[in-house]
Amino acid sequence: MSYDAIVIGAGAGGGIIAALLAESGAKVLFLERGKSYTYSDEVTDHLRNHRLSQYGQNTGPGAGNPRVFVDQQGQSHVVQPHHGGYHNNAVAVGGGTPVYGGQAWRFLPDDFRMAARYGVPVGSSLADWPISYADMAPYYQRAEYEIGVAGDSALSAQVWPRAADYAMPPVPKTVRGQIMHEAATRLGWHNFTPPLLINSVARHGRSACTGCTLCVGFACHVDAKNGTHNTMIPRALATGNCTLLTEVHVLRINMHDAQRAAGVTYTDATGAQHTVQAATVVVSAGAVESARLLMNSASGDHPNGIGNHSDQLGRNLQGHMYPRAIGLLPDPVNDLQGPGVSVCTTQFNHGNADVIGGGMLADEFITLPIIFWKRFLPPEIPRWGAAAKEFMRYAYPRFVDITGPVQEIPSPDSRVTLDTNIRDRYGLPVARLSGTTHPESVRTSAFMFERAREWVEAAGVTRLWGKPPSLTLSASQHQAGTCRMGDDPATSVTNRDGQIHGISNLYVADGSTHVTNGGFNPVLTIMANAFRVGEKMLQRGR
Repeated sequence: MSYDAIVIGAGAGGGIIAALLAESGAKVLFLERGKSYTYSDEVTDHLRNHRLSQYGQNTGPGAGNPRVFVDQQGQSHVVQPHHGGYHNNAVAVGGGTPVYGGQAWRFLPDDFRMAARYGVPVGSSLADWPISYADMAPYYQRAEYEIGVAGDSALSAQVWPRAADYAMPPVPKTVRGQIMHEAATRLGWHNFTPPLLINSVARHGRSACTGCTLCVGFACHVDAKNGTHNTMIPRALATGNCTLLTEVHVLRINMHDAQRAAGVTYTDATGAQHTVQAATVVVSAGAVESARLLMNSASGDHPNGIGNHSDQLGRNLQGHMYPRAIGLLPDPVNDLQGPGVSVCTTQFNHGNADVIGGGMLADEFITLPIIFWKRFLPPEIPRWGAAAKEFMRYAYPRFVDITGPVQEIPSPDSRVTLDTNIRDRYGLPVARLSGTTHPESVRTSAFMFERAREWVEAAGVTRLWGKPPSLTLSASQHQAGTCRMGDDPATSVTNRDGQIHGISNLYVADGSTHVTNGGFNPVLTIMANAFRVGEKMLQRGR
């Protein structure tokens, strides 16, 4: 069977590409390894969800899909999807969008030109994007409207050059958010409500957010989270031109010759294999799995994997370090109103003395008690017994915390390769994750941690704790970088339009093309770039 296009991965990027192609009249085969995940499938389990997955998770992948994690001592560990070292992205129709918090940040102009502004640290792979903020701005605006972003238009316009307001007003501030807003204002820091891919008012036939206590990590009970799962993918299917297959696993991309992809071979839920042809193939499986698929598609013309012409495929793996400061206020302030995050500052994303870049800081999404207990307790508090219970009863209603993603400095040694000794349920080599982010990222994290402490202290806390992150592999929920875009095939995997160098009809459209990952949650950039790449594909006739 033959199609005009095959899109692999129904996430934030793939959902947009599939819709644009289908709406243009192309016949699209849309392949997703996960299920169509809605609130009706949700088990609101505080112990097993995408935010806390140590005991299992609600977002896949299922059994038979291990990875190998190599620690800093060089020891290899086989890890399952619910283990921290797995660096798991949600596996579902919509990717992570059914369960994310939906922070919808544009990158700043300087985020696209980090090397030009700061230079290239020794041992790093820091580089400028081949495109600029001006190139991305119209696509950011398109994503904000077509997916749906609620935000503070006036105050955010003081940070980002923008041509239009957000689609919806910002979500309300929580009690804690108001306290932290007042603290930031006393410090003289510009602050505002973060933009969120969440309905603050009813829109497009779906409800406004109800402020429930289960948000990030869970599907929305009123479908107020805006993602590709409830916007672009339904649009693609409504055309009649898009066939979505779920619970299928793409085994390899097949090549017609050295310069043209022919299609894919996949296995369905029954284990049966199918080979299909297409004029165009788009890979959008996330930074780890996109790189792995291209490596597992090695052939005589591409012995080290498709796109690995310069040993760049899988390199520059990055995510985000998160420094966090936590404090206790004298009186209860936790109003249990979701989504929870309601105040932020971009005061320190750039222009900080003696560090490269910086990051955004904000209050946190509504926090489950079990997560507070497992991750936020001071080090001297016991994790069980009467003292732990007493502290939880006192502290959980009174705590405030400030955190945010740090602009990481990529390292060429932070990477995805294949582990031929460990195979998945289909017999394919699994992803092997190794290396760390660059040491400059640790210095930036330490600087941002001090700013977080300063903010929490300004709120009038009676107790303050936390510590900055240490050197580690950072490739979790915000993974990026393994199929870097660039104009030079010697230092990149794709060109500026997501097309793999030297192959006329094979594209990548997810966070793996990011040269750097910004000091923000990257999903809006993934979406905006997918709109841009899809438009370029259509201009080229796919």
